[in-house]
Parts: sequence; C-alpha cells; structure tokens
Amino acid sequence: MMCYLTSRIRKIRYITSVVSVALMVISLAAFAVKGLNMGLDFTGGMVTEMRISPTVTSHQLLDVLKPALGESTSVTTSGADGRWMIRYALPEQATVQGAEQSQTAPDVAQLLHQVSDNVDIISNSMVGSQVGQDLVEQGGLALLVSVLCILAYLCFRFEWRLASGALLALIHDVVLVLGFFALTQMEFNLTVFAAVLAILGYSLNDSIIIADRIREMLVAKQHTPTAEINDQAVIATFSRTMVTSGTTLITVAALWLMGGAALEGFATAMFIGIISGTWSSISIGTVLPEWLKLEPKHYLPAEVDSAP
Repeated sequence: MMCYLTSRIRKIRYITSVVSVALMVISLAAFAVKGLNMGLDFTGGMVTEMRISPTVTSHQLLDVLKPALGESTSVTTSGADGRWMIRYALPEQATVQGAEQSQTAPDVAQLLHQVSDNVDIISNSMVGSQVGQDLVEQGGLALLVSVLCILAYLCFRFEWRLASGALLALIHDVVLVLGFFALTQMEFNLTVFAAVLAILGYSLNDSIIIADRIREMLVAKQHTPTAEINDQAVIATFSRTMVTSGTTLITVAALWLMGGAALEGFATAMFIGIISGTWSSISIGTVLPEWLKLEPKHYLPAEVDSAP
C-alpha cells in the first residue's frame, strides 16, 4: 500500500513540476508583453473624500464616475454611512502657455448630483507622480531585502541543493501572481504588493516544513533513494499542509466575498499565492533537489582523517 502511494505521489510531483514550469513561462511572457496595470498608489492621481445620501450604493457611484473619470476609478467606504473615498487618475490637459501642461480635476460634485442632491465634498488631495515613483522604488527595495534575507536563511539552514528547491518554489509563487495580474490587467496597487510580500513568507513556511522532514529522513534512512524519501516526506506533511492552507483559504475567501473592491486585489493575490505555494512546495521544492543529486551523504558529518 505504501509503495503504491509513494509511486502515485512521485508521479504527481513530476507532472505538477512540468505544469509549474509551463505556468512560469506563460507568466513571464505576459509580464514582458503587457506589464502591470499600476494603480494610483504608484502612478499618482486624485483622492476625494465626500459625503452623500446613505441610500446611494458604490455601484451607483461607479456607474456615474467611471465614464467621466476613467476605468481606474475606485470607491471605498470611509467610516460613517454615506461617506466615501474616491480615487481616480487625473487627466492631463495642455495649456496655451508654451509646452507646459497643467492638470485639471473634474468636478466630482457635479457628477454626483446625478444620483443625489445632497453632496458634500470634504477634502481633495493629489498624489503626485513623484510620490508614486518613490513608492515603486521603496517597494522594490523592500522586496529585494526580503528575498535576500530569505536567501541567507535558507543557505544557513539547509544544504544548497535542498535550499535551491525552496528558493525556486518561492520565485514560482511570486511570478505566478505577477503573471496573473499582468494577464488580466487587474490594478496592481499597494495592497496587492503587500499580498506579494505576505506570499513570500507563507510559501517559505510550507517549503521549510517539507525540507525539514526530508533532511531528517535523509539522515535516518541513509540507504533509501532520495526520490522515495521525498515521497515519504510529502505524505508525512500532507495533512498539516492541507489544514494550514485550507484554514487560510477560508479567511482569504471571506475577504474576497465581503471585503469589497478595496480588498479584491489583495484577496485575489493571496488566494493565488496560497494555492501555488502549497503546489510548488510539493512539486518544485522536492523535484529540484532530486535533479541536483541530493543524497544522504550531504547531511552526514564529514569524516576527519586522524592519520598523521
């Protein structure tokens, strides 16, 4: 029974590894061709806080605002009933004075009078493109620092063949999330970027659990082939992985269904990251060390030559 189960697991690991590589190629191609649809957090724009009749819904607001302000317009609640935060791109309009350009904010209050007579603009603020560029640079730096810290941790804790599997699984998860957002052109904003950073930690946790079990079994079963040890390690940690991933997916699903448009990108990125993280830890995280010829001797103490 055990032999049959391990052979089935091995076949699944190999097939899913091939699928993962194919998905990575598609994601990288989509990212190179289409790029990310950067949100107002990165590109700059206007943020308007206003108060309107509590009976007006977000769908009614978007139906009125999007034709005039653009498809990137988003509406989120801001505390009390009837109080909303509107984010939209600021169109550029050429002026008569030389080659300079000025930005003119549309009259949001006039647009909102189509759905309610009681409209009160509380505040208007502009997020400049320079601020957006700073956010891109700081976000990229945060991503780089986190990846370098993870790489240092993996090198310290595992032999490089086992660490390379966990690292590639980590890269796979981030690439798949970015590829999905590039392919669908969903808005990539700060909340989505926060989800990418969270996925790094979540995926690493899954990979470390399996890699730890592989390391223990390599030492305990020195005459067992590495492929079989990987199969047994996946089986031994499978229930724990499913429980952890399942409970996290329930939480993310609640955010997806009830969080509204403000958390849609975050929930989508987390949902993809959790599934791909579980998938890659079982497939790429275990198959790559096999291809790199990981063996029990790599975790045995080195023999010291006592000869004079």
